[in-house]
Amino acid sequence: MPAAPTERSLRPSNGDVETAPLLNTVVEHDDNIVGWDGPDDPENPQNWSAGKKWVNIVLLSFMTFLTPFASSMFAPGIPQVMKDFGVDSTYLASFVVSVYVLGYAFGPLFIAPMSELYGRKALYLVTSFLFLLFSLMCAWSTSIWILTLGRFLAGLAGSCPITVGSGTIADTFVQQERGRVMGLWTFSILFGPSLGPVIGSYVAEGYGWRSNFYILAICTGVYLVLAMFFQDETFPPLLLEAKVRRLQKETGNKNLHSAWSATAKTPRELLLGSIVRPTKLLFLSPLVFGCSLYVAVGYGYMYLIFTTITKVFLDQYNFNRSAVGTVFLGLGVGQFISLAIFSRLSDPLLKRLAKGGQMKPEYRLPLLWPGAVLVPLGLIVYGWSAELKLHFMIPILGTALFGAGMIWTFLPIGIYLVDAFTIYAASATAASTVLRSIGGAFIPVVGGRLYEALGLGWGNTLLAAIAISMTPMILVFLKYGEVLREHPRFRVEL
Repeated sequence: MPAAPTERSLRPSNGDVETAPLLNTVVEHDDNIVGWDGPDDPENPQNWSAGKKWVNIVLLSFMTFLTPFASSMFAPGIPQVMKDFGVDSTYLASFVVSVYVLGYAFGPLFIAPMSELYGRKALYLVTSFLFLLFSLMCAWSTSIWILTLGRFLAGLAGSCPITVGSGTIADTFVQQERGRVMGLWTFSILFGPSLGPVIGSYVAEGYGWRSNFYILAICTGVYLVLAMFFQDETFPPLLLEAKVRRLQKETGNKNLHSAWSATAKTPRELLLGSIVRPTKLLFLSPLVFGCSLYVAVGYGYMYLIFTTITKVFLDQYNFNRSAVGTVFLGLGVGQFISLAIFSRLSDPLLKRLAKGGQMKPEYRLPLLWPGAVLVPLGLIVYGWSAELKLHFMIPILGTALFGAGMIWTFLPIGIYLVDAFTIYAASATAASTVLRSIGGAFIPVVGGRLYEALGLGWGNTLLAAIAISMTPMILVFLKYGEVLREHPRFRVEL
């Protein structure tokens, strides 16, 4: 007899009563409901072997690294592009880089909800194939406008792994295991843009700027081949639907159905509801909006550094165009060191604060405090040392401090949203990605003018002051986060 859905597989996370409504509306003793065969069912992704789980996470992390890597890999080749296309606008030069991140803002609005309707793997494969095509479009572009359009479309398709990845992790790992896995996955999002210009500068210098896009297309092709054979579907509702079809065929009982299909909604209603879900979360949930805004500011600062640091080291320190790419390593080193520390603290801290009781998502948030210190400190060190032309390692140290702070900002919020929204983690992440990407696209444009008006020293001091002014939000998240999740006044019907 088909098993009823278990609490472990279908209930939302502790303290969250609205994350999986479609899976909680089922009559528990209906013999026609198909669920997992107990808490240890091997078909449940959370019960897969460690090897199978990590094969999926490594493949996911590869594409999660590659698409942000593409966002900045192209940046060192901008002078060549402007020369080839006869364009001299500095604002257009910045926009060709940041328009990619603008694609990140729009893609999640339909990619994430579709993954919650059609599954994760199909979206990974389709969007990666599109990413490959749009990378080739950029490589073959004949004008700055075709290149800009190709960059936007590539960002649109490339937003899939950074949006849906959190859903895959929520599908596959239980709450007390997610910190380390989310650390690896999120590190891919942040380290990719840091390493991109290092590789991109040498490729552009030696082989031309178009070669960067050919490399991206080749890497994506390799991923597609591996993913078709070794990446698995992880979305529980889709796996249960497949189980229903198999059991219907074996038993002849056409009345069998899963908890997911127990809702009376039509596929069209489900699709429309899924598409609206990230927008509802972003604008109707003060918790999601606040978390997203907090991350968006730091993310925008990071892309401001990406789009301006090349000019800073060319003008202030007379670096050549090949060597200037190495200055981005400061960000990466800071991120790597922080990731190593964060990964050792996140899950143990969750268990420690729970004291053997309920593991609330809010227990992830105390780790925001190091980021609240390191982000503004890094901006000030970077800005003033570059302004005063101190030894070039000092501004690089500043970027390392900033990069370290981004880990302590990005990861606690990311894991918090996954723990809080479980089955709809992809939609919650999509909502956050939209606001974050808008910051990443437009803060560099505004920040460039800020540097022209105030200089690097006072400009970065102002940015640091804005970051410091947002730290009271951490206290709000810590003290009222659970209320904002559970109180009927703030609860978002999904």
